[in-house]
Amino acid sequence: MLELDELSKRYGETVALDRLGFAVDEGQAFGFVGPNGAGKTTAMRIVIGVLAADAGEVRWRGAPLDAETRRRFGYMPEERGLYPKMAVGQQLAYLGELHGMSDPRARESAALWMKRLGIAERADDKVEELSLGNQQRVQLGTALVHEPEALILDEPFSGLDPVGVDVLSEVLLGVARERGVPVIFSSHQLELVERLCDAVAIIRAGRLVATGGVAELRAERAGRRWRLEVDGAPGTPAWAARVAGATPLGNDVYELAEDTDPQGLLDAARAAGPVTRFGPEVPTLAELFRDVIGRDSEREAAR
Repeated sequence: MLELDELSKRYGETVALDRLGFAVDEGQAFGFVGPNGAGKTTAMRIVIGVLAADAGEVRWRGAPLDAETRRRFGYMPEERGLYPKMAVGQQLAYLGELHGMSDPRARESAALWMKRLGIAERADDKVEELSLGNQQRVQLGTALVHEPEALILDEPFSGLDPVGVDVLSEVLLGVARERGVPVIFSSHQLELVERLCDAVAIIRAGRLVATGGVAELRAERAGRRWRLEVDGAPGTPAWAARVAGATPLGNDVYELAEDTDPQGLLDAARAAGPVTRFGPEVPTLAELFRDVIGRDSEREAAR
């Protein structure tokens, strides 16, 4: 398990991280999301040792991270850190050797990951000759070539077309499921995070505002929102929603007050016609994200 415990970081008067903490299980695909400037990259750089935290601790399997442990991690920065004039295969093998692999083993691993990432035919090409999408595949290869125990990826799907997204998704899920490697990645593509990740941490202004299993977090929000469709009517009349103590959100979705019985909404709706659909409306991760970020902003403004 990788644990971030009460991490804090300041740059002068700017608070980058404010007692940030969450845990990632081995074999788990974990999404790390938040608005621009929320502190995601800062947290990742602390995990891999590029930055030092002002307070707090990062632990791996119960022990504080040290340089030797970090050497066994794979890291992919958002900014490409490749050698543009070096051939793809040579570069991956070289970086494998830097992580302690023998030359034959590094070459074998480089060939394996180039094949899995769909760039085997570009092994002898210089990185600068590749498309941005293929450069992104090479960048991920540099994080994988030494068979890491954990993967920390900053916007790994940036610049990829749908085929590239599918290839990298399959690779990352395979690494997590087959080898038990925790895969932590940040992304603004929330539909992709929802599809790939077992769990997620949402941060704003350096603070954790929600964390947990994706399905569980979505289900928690579903309890207050219900979809109600009435045959022969574009939606339940607003007066029915008011009688039932619910707020119309549009598109036949209503948000119930905390003390409102959903059956009250159903009973009121029957006055408008036969009910053809009634049940909890499970929000997408994007809707959940907007909700928790908005609520956190409101709480901060009220202080």
